[in-house]
Amino acid sequence: MQDTALLQLIESDLGPAQQLLEWLRLEGHALRGRDMALLENILAQKQSLIVQLQQQGRKRSQALALLGMSTDREGLQQLAKVSPIGAELLAKGDQLNDLLGQCKQANEENGKAIRLQQHATANQLRILNGGEAPSLYTARGATSKLGTLRAFSQA
Repeated sequence: MQDTALLQLIESDLGPAQQLLEWLRLEGHALRGRDMALLENILAQKQSLIVQLQQQGRKRSQALALLGMSTDREGLQQLAKVSPIGAELLAKGDQLNDLLGQCKQANEENGKAIRLQQHATANQLRILNGGEAPSLYTARGATSKLGTLRAFSQA
């Protein structure tokens, strides 16, 4: 009986995991386009899906633990060996793991895009603030005096 409940938990997570992947991909496009309104909407949708997937993940782990199995893929394999629906459990578990792996990869790519934009923004602010003194030389070989700090209005 516990194996069918576990299968139902896994199957119920496939839809939200697929939705999360779609939101993460859309987030990548919104990040590249710097569409802040869309990003706010995506964040709200992602958060609710992540909470749902975390809660279901805890239930799956508890179901495996109640059966005396480890709460990882190895535990699922052990259960599959003794369950009449073992092949389906493994197939759906692998499908969910694959979706979650794709979500992780998309999230990492989005994180890289955010860090790249932060770096570009920091460089732009440093230029506007007069940041580092340029290493320019005059005709006589001395460094120029362009490295003075300027107000935003003078940039």
